[in-house]
Amino acid sequence: MRLRRAFSLYLAVAACGLAWTASGPASAQVAPYPNKPITLVVAYPPGGSTDLTGRALGVELSHRLGVPVVIENLGGAGGAIGAQKVANAAPDGYTLLVGANNEVAINKLINAAVRYEAKDFTPIGLIASQPLVLVAAPTAGVKNTGEFLALLKKNPGKYSYGSSGVGTSLHLAGEMVKQRGGVFMTHVPYRGVAPLTSDLLGGNIDFGVFVLSSALPHIRSGKLVALGTTEAKRSAITPDLPALSESPSLKDLDIGVWFVLMGPAKLPEAVQARLTTALNETLQSPDFRKKMEATSSTVPTSAVDVNKFLAAETAKYKNIVKFANIKE
Repeated sequence: MRLRRAFSLYLAVAACGLAWTASGPASAQVAPYPNKPITLVVAYPPGGSTDLTGRALGVELSHRLGVPVVIENLGGAGGAIGAQKVANAAPDGYTLLVGANNEVAINKLINAAVRYEAKDFTPIGLIASQPLVLVAAPTAGVKNTGEFLALLKKNPGKYSYGSSGVGTSLHLAGEMVKQRGGVFMTHVPYRGVAPLTSDLLGGNIDFGVFVLSSALPHIRSGKLVALGTTEAKRSAITPDLPALSESPSLKDLDIGVWFVLMGPAKLPEAVQARLTTALNETLQSPDFRKKMEATSSTVPTSAVDVNKFLAAETAKYKNIVKFANIKE
């Protein structure tokens, strides 16, 4: 009798234990997102436009999500190393990417060694965009787009333009000018903006393509001549600078630098929705918009279908890469 009573007590205790075990993990699984720090990967070294955008975004997301947002700079391979880390991360919303043109849409087109694809990410939203600008050295002797095109058509192959590297959006912008304008100039890749600027100021190269924020101080000082910005319309940041598309020969030219927030593929819908809400609130923040304006970037004023946007941008780059036969 005592044995039977003891065994019954054991079964009751065991049942309670099983019930607690079953409810414990379930409670943990339904804990609201987020409940721990988020890592925001920036696939470039500190100080560049992507890094500045990521840091400004990180502050806003932390405020809205209620957890720390830690910036991890993971540069290398044109942004591919940082992007690959996010593609490989667990789809739980705790590892995100502030991505730009190269690592998101261009790298795979020019480098077969890049292992990730668009399907390896969950796009959350467009953060901001910034035009590029085509500039001339004072020694080139041109002051506007018309004079630039006339000079190149009269002297095919004589002139060169520089960018910050093969396959960058700056390189593709230069090739787009050649494609749309029916002109030819030799591309000279530089290891960054600093040596390109030095050669332009010294008259060692004729033309260059820059991110607007990098060239603006030299344009305003009169050391470089701005021929035009590269987006379809003039930038609200520099309404005094014409867009290259204002020239009839370049009317369809539209290319710039943009930044998107992305997570790994198969991000849960609830997590994606939470991040989308936080990003949309950030884009409406006057403080955030002011920070972006200080870097010559423009924040979207209305909703952007990020999937359609990325598909259109990738198709555009594919066309330019094929035209210029760009490979790494």
